[in-house]
Order: sequence, then structure tokens, then C-alpha cells
Amino acid sequence: MTPRRQPALLLDVSLVGVSLADAWVHIDVGEQPAMTLALLAAFALMLRRRLPLTTFVLTLPTALISDAAFATTAALYTLASLSRHRLLLAGCALFFAVGDFLPWPWSSLKVTELTGPDNLFHLSYTLATAAAPVFLGQLVQARRDLSLRLAEISEAREHERLLTAQSVLAKERAQLAREMHDVVSHQVSLIAVQAGALQVASRDAETRQAAATIRRLSVQTLDELRHMVSVLRASGSRPTELTPQPSLADLQRLVDASGIEAKLHTDLPEDLPPTVQRAVYRTVQEALTNVRKHAPGATATIRIHHRAGTVHTTVANTAPTRLALTLPSSHHGLAGLRQRAELLGGAVTSGPTPDGGYALHLELPDEPHQ
Repeated sequence: MTPRRQPALLLDVSLVGVSLADAWVHIDVGEQPAMTLALLAAFALMLRRRLPLTTFVLTLPTALISDAAFATTAALYTLASLSRHRLLLAGCALFFAVGDFLPWPWSSLKVTELTGPDNLFHLSYTLATAAAPVFLGQLVQARRDLSLRLAEISEAREHERLLTAQSVLAKERAQLAREMHDVVSHQVSLIAVQAGALQVASRDAETRQAAATIRRLSVQTLDELRHMVSVLRASGSRPTELTPQPSLADLQRLVDASGIEAKLHTDLPEDLPPTVQRAVYRTVQEALTNVRKHAPGATATIRIHHRAGTVHTTVANTAPTRLALTLPSSHHGLAGLRQRAELLGGAVTSGPTPDGGYALHLELPDEPHQ
């Protein structure tokens, strides 16, 4: 027997004991039919949870032929706490009240005995006695339903809280993946390219060996970053603010440190929103990274201008002059730029140029959509 069923069994046994005591007080031992019905009613209470209506029916005869009504009252309360059939409960309560009010045997009933203030008071009392367990049982049922509903609401709120936390976490992971790709991959790929160039150009054996080691470790790091970005990347969402954030003032330093012969032409105002400045910076950074990786020896031209409420950014490179090094790629660079641009109400286009080079173009409104 489980611990939860032990209190219920003890309560049922207690009700049986009280019913037997009630029968002992109100029924003479010599009245065998009444005592038999009282015993049946008392022990029928053990079935009140599984068969509440049957239990009430088995306890009702005792209340009809004697004053031992405790078992019937307990059975009616249990039926009211478990049943949702209001008409059934009203009928059971009315039948209980009428049976308790009318004298037994009914053959001795006289109409004159039902009139008078005392009988009206007695009828009111029996109706209240029959209605009380019904109202109490319905109250307990409503309380139980309310507790279940509150538990469901609490569970739903907890589930909603978990979904909100997961959504926030997904946005942070997406932003982290984007920043790792834009910043860390940019720097590591530059190290790999410079190490490769040093390995080819140097005449010293130790220098070439050190350059080869640096390049190998850089390539391994890029490969690990690719896996990390794949794990962290989630659905595109509005980027969260991370500090420090690049701006247009950092573009010239980015171009100078890119390791590419590049020219920067810009006429942008200084009061552009930070999100637009950051998008332009990341676009130029990604384009220069792709030039280093896929078009070694090429030159690049960066043109950024503002016209009719739109910021235009174009990064074009010439055809490569030597074979490109094989570097791992997560293939999320251009996709990330497009996602960022779409979030700000813009667009990114890219493709080869007639002279064998490649061009990337970004269009953004100077007041991005919120």
C-alpha cells in the first residue's frame, strides 16, 4: 500500500467507526432489520470513493427507517464531491430529506400530522441537513478543480519561462557565432596568409619551418572555429549589443591591417546609427577576408557613399595573381551578412565581375527598421 493511500484508508475506517457508533446510539439491538441495514450502511462507506452513487443507495434505507443518518450524510457528501451531475445531486438530497422527514412506516402517515409550525420547522431542518453535505461536497470539488487549474497555470508559466530563456539564449548564441566568425576568423585567417607568404619568401630554413608551423596551427584553429560557429549558430535574430563595437572610424585601420593592397573611398556622414556603421564595417571585413582567402595577389577597392537615404557599400577585387591556399570555411560569411542586412531593412548582392574579379554590394537605409 502506497503512503498516499494510508490516510484515505484511515479516514474510511474512522467513518465506519462513527457510523457504527451512530447506529448503536439510535437503534435498539433488538430491531434486527434496522440494525442489519445500519451495519450494511456503515461498511458500505469503504466503497464510497470507487462507487459513490452505489454507496449512497446502500446507506439510504437506514436514514429512512431510523435516526442513524451519519452514513447517509457521509455518502451524500462523497457523491457531491465526485459527481458533476447537479440534477442527480439535487434528487438524492431531496429524496434523503423527504425520507428523513416522513415517519416510518409510511402506512402510519396522517395528513394532519404534516401541518403545523413544528412540522414545517422539521421539514426545513431536514432539507438543510440534506443540502449541507451537497454544498460542502461541491465546495471541495471546486477547490480541488481550482488547485488543479492553478497547478496547470504554474506549469504553463514555467514552460513559457523556459521557452523565453531558450529564445534569449539562442539569440545570444547567434550573435556570438557571428562575432566569432567576423572577428576571430578574420584575425586567424590573416595570420595563416601571412605565415604562408613568409614560408614561401624566406630563405632561412628555420624561418620557413616556423612559418609552416604557424600556418598549420592557424589552419587547425580556423577548422576548430568552423565547428564552434556551426554549434553556436542559431536562427537569425536581432543582434544584441556587445562591446566594444566597431564603427566607421575603424575602417581605415581595418584596411591597413588587411594585408591587401586596397583603397578606401568614403563620403559618409558621421551621425549614422551605430547599427548601420557596424553593418558596413562587418561587410568590408568579410569581403577583405574573402579576398585574402580566395584571391591572393588581388587588389581591392572599397567605395562607401550615402545617397537618397541609402548607404551603399561596394567592395570589388581584381582577379587573383596566384593560387589560393586551401583554408577551411564555414560558408556562413555571406549568409551572416545577408541576415544582418535584412534585419536592418537592407540587402546584400555579390557575384563575379567581367575582369575575373569579384564584387560585393551592400545597401542599407540610413534609418534601419526596428
